[in-house]
Amino acid sequence: MQREEQALATKASSSLLSPLERRMARRVLPHVPLWLETYHLTMLTLVWCAGLVFFGRLAGRDIRWLWASSLMVVLHYVTDHFDGKVGKFRGTGLVRWGFYMDHLLDFFFLCALVAGYSFVLPSSSHLDLLLVLSVFGGFFVNSFLAFTATGQLHISHGKLGPTEFRVAVVVINTLLVFNGTRPMANSLPYVVACGLAALCVVVFRTQRELWRRDMEHKRQQERAALVTRREAA
Repeated sequence: MQREEQALATKASSSLLSPLERRMARRVLPHVPLWLETYHLTMLTLVWCAGLVFFGRLAGRDIRWLWASSLMVVLHYVTDHFDGKVGKFRGTGLVRWGFYMDHLLDFFFLCALVAGYSFVLPSSSHLDLLLVLSVFGGFFVNSFLAFTATGQLHISHGKLGPTEFRVAVVVINTLLVFNGTRPMANSLPYVVACGLAALCVVVFRTQRELWRRDMEHKRQQERAALVTRREAA
């Protein structure tokens, strides 16, 4: 039971900003109000999701509403970054519920983000947005399938993780406000192509590592079986 809980809580991040985030967390955690529990922070993602869709719809009429969408991204970063850490710091974490809801709501947030952009970009870009959702959703699927096989959840790839993704979204929203939607609409096919290429690399490396582990386990079993047969003889 203890090993299972440790596995559920195991995350691996080697993103560019992760060292800074760890130092920040150590300073902030003691000052989080006691009435604010880990599950409150997790469920607030639903509010940020609703805000992304709502402000995205408003941005379809006035692009400046994307500033509010960027605020939703920042607030999601705060609550998502500290929800599990608050539970660990206080010893009050909900390991299984938190693991399930936290990552499920992260996917909802991605869907809400894409839905918000669908109100802003022309209808000709909607297929590209669907492909963006599919490709980046593929990173979710790869991470969790690999987690079932290794017991470790990798949330960053190539020094890029959720925090860098959020920074990119805020930058994109800023560029949209000042430059309009055409540059983003024109660049979406390249985003899809680059994302798909990155996903293929991640999948290839993941299956190669799992293959190596399986073959090593197979060789160990064969050696153990050989020793057993020799002893029996």
